[in-house]
Amino acid sequence: MMIIMKTEATENELNDVISSAEAQGVRTHVIYGAERNVVGVVGDIRGLDREAIAMMPGVDHTMPISRPYKLASREFQKDNTVFNVNGVKVGSDEILIIAGPCSVESRAQLLEAAYAVKEAGAHALRGGAFKPRSSPYAFQGMGEAGLELLAEARELTGMPIVTEVMAPDQVELVAKYADVLQIGARNMQNFNLLHAVGKTDKAVLLKRGMAATAEDLLMAAEYVISNGNRRIMLCERGIRTFETATRNTTDINAIPVLKAQTHLPVFLDPSHSTGKTEYVTAIARAAIAAGADGLIVEVHPHPEQAVSDGAQSYKPEQFADMVKQVHAIAEAMGRKVPQH
Repeated sequence: MMIIMKTEATENELNDVISSAEAQGVRTHVIYGAERNVVGVVGDIRGLDREAIAMMPGVDHTMPISRPYKLASREFQKDNTVFNVNGVKVGSDEILIIAGPCSVESRAQLLEAAYAVKEAGAHALRGGAFKPRSSPYAFQGMGEAGLELLAEARELTGMPIVTEVMAPDQVELVAKYADVLQIGARNMQNFNLLHAVGKTDKAVLLKRGMAATAEDLLMAAEYVISNGNRRIMLCERGIRTFETATRNTTDINAIPVLKAQTHLPVFLDPSHSTGKTEYVTAIARAAIAAGADGLIVEVHPHPEQAVSDGAQSYKPEQFADMVKQVHAIAEAMGRKVPQH
């Protein structure tokens, strides 16, 4: 439910409405607007005296939210969510490009990749210090040593870093180093993890599960927002279908669907969506044309030597060419890609 305040409502009247609602066992989230404020009410509202709330001083009217995801919905917030990550604006008219290797393998490998993607036009650096792998025998990441290398790369390049957190007990450690906490596809419905990142002040990149619907993704985002963290980027990364020509099937439909249903920024990962470098640029172009707010791309200085996902990782020169093409599509769509 939304409580729409009057344009002339005072701060005391707003606080009284919040206190009254929370005293009845629900949680509130306030959107402070230019003309009026809106109080979102979530939780079990069956015991809420809606008529009494509607009659309180400063309240204009109340309105139900039909979507099961309340705080993530366009019904709750019409304007796009825009936030800042270490000087990089997310969710605006500017297209944000995140790039880097799948895994942090060594200092030399990471710094070579970091300098290369920045030179080519990336705005943030990705790299995995903890890696969820299908095989328990595959490389699992460097752990905190990898996080320290990512932090060094940030200091040297000025780019914020995006890295995955896999479990609730890792959140405090990863948040100490990272600017954006990535929730991988396999963890999209790890609800304890979603609660934990929701209680941090770090931006979250939430990837769609390989068998999840768009609504499943939005409900996962709702877990994060309901814990107080609204700085979320949704990421389409391909879903599992019967098709075997590519690693996953890119759901381009998800981009306009999500943009219509939520105020949160929407990204696409063309590397995992395809699994093959020869298709990455085409899908990156399609994502921007469909309305995506950004891309996250795997780039490795020597993909043939990569310990993970080499087949879908661009060489720096391939990434640079992709960025040029993305610039052209963004311009055609009336958007821009910020320059360094």
